[in-house]
Amino acid sequence: MKVLEQISAMGLQSEKVFYFFTELAKIPHGSRNTKRISDYLVDFAKNHNLEYYQDKSNNVVMIQEASAGYEACAPVIIQGHMDMVCEKESGCSINFETDGLDLYIDGDFLRAKGTTLGGDDGIAVAYALAVLDSPDILHPRLEVVLTVDEEIGMLGAMDIDLSMLKGHRMLNIDSDIEGHFLTSCAGGATTIASIPVTRQNQTGRGVKLTLTGLLGGHSGSEIDKEHGNALVLMGRVLKYLADRTTIGIVSIHGGLKDNAIPRECTAQLLLPKDKEALELAPALQIIAEIEAILQKEYAVSDAGVCIKTEDMGEMSAEILSYVSQTKVLFYLNNVPNGVQHMSCSMPGLVEASCNVGILKLEEDACSVVTSLRSSVSSRKEAMADKLQFLAEFLGGDMERKGDYPAWEYAAESALRDSISAIYQELFGETPVFEAIHAGLECGILSGKIKDLDCISFGPNNYDIHTPKERLSISSAEKIWRLLVEFLKRG
Repeated sequence: MKVLEQISAMGLQSEKVFYFFTELAKIPHGSRNTKRISDYLVDFAKNHNLEYYQDKSNNVVMIQEASAGYEACAPVIIQGHMDMVCEKESGCSINFETDGLDLYIDGDFLRAKGTTLGGDDGIAVAYALAVLDSPDILHPRLEVVLTVDEEIGMLGAMDIDLSMLKGHRMLNIDSDIEGHFLTSCAGGATTIASIPVTRQNQTGRGVKLTLTGLLGGHSGSEIDKEHGNALVLMGRVLKYLADRTTIGIVSIHGGLKDNAIPRECTAQLLLPKDKEALELAPALQIIAEIEAILQKEYAVSDAGVCIKTEDMGEMSAEILSYVSQTKVLFYLNNVPNGVQHMSCSMPGLVEASCNVGILKLEEDACSVVTSLRSSVSSRKEAMADKLQFLAEFLGGDMERKGDYPAWEYAAESALRDSISAIYQELFGETPVFEAIHAGLECGILSGKIKDLDCISFGPNNYDIHTPKERLSISSAEKIWRLLVEFLKRG
């Protein structure tokens, strides 16, 4: 049975939400690949006679005037982002640049076969379209703001012009724990370190290492779970090898997004001849030793961690010079990664973190992309300084981009009070209000809209930014009911 047929059989009030979600899933919409989905939204606006704006970055704003009798109510902004993180399992044939997702239902969950689902943040777009498409839903003036490239530094939010808006109440639907309403978040930035390298030709026995089996996850919301970072661990593996035998490094690469904890990293090595023989066994024994060490250390957080090896036979290749190899291994073994500071004022909240997200060893340089997050701006600056100092110490440099501010907590919020009362009334549950370490666009948009009162919420969405991502259908139904009731009350 097809997904929409299964959804229809459930008798959900949110059926239209899932219709639009499946439509969106047919359109490739990874970060920097948003033109088609942006045009889809424009076509939707035209077909519904909505006022709309589409900018050169592909951000879209759609405006629907208030229902009869709601003209005097303050406008409501519904906000989310249209891009998704594109991660897939090994062997999955989907091309994220051209192909849609293959959705299926697994019990209470909506999932995608072999890939991320894009519930972060396609569900926000689907909610907005379902509201705009439903003439029976009563509401104040609606101003729907859908941005691009949130997942690579909130670039769309930084570019967007919101001068056409009249609203000062914003519902950001980009949270992944239902019943937990977010009231502030960390700021962040992306750094790109480049370490120059030189090479020399070498003949030897080629071996390919793949460090895999890690769980990965979102570098904001899951950075405190101590999941292994494949890039950092590969640096440790190679250092362990280099300390015990002679190796030549041909290539290292891993990670797809700076804000996703890398699950896999691959390195190609060249083992030199030993008395005219090309023995692989001694190196394999050393690899087995470090693999056992990692499996013991990560038995709880990443039980599946392993190192796969592939014998590539005798070959010639350009390997890193001894000095360059030392520099690359020094960087990977000393780069800050993971939680750097916990908050003393809000127990349990990560205050500052680094995530080494992308590693590429190219012909003449090693490039490392890191995501920085902090709710305290001075902490973010200190981490950036440390990364720059490390790169320059090794003869390289560092580029910084995608800075976005923290979203500061508001002591008083009429929007927060209203949402809390409605949630308790509908579901008999007391909502949780909290700050998060992950970044949200609320901080940037608060700088564009004076006196903005905003809150972030959403349905349960698990293992985001990984191929295990799954969206709870029953939770999505609850959030739909909450959204409709809030709009109905003006």
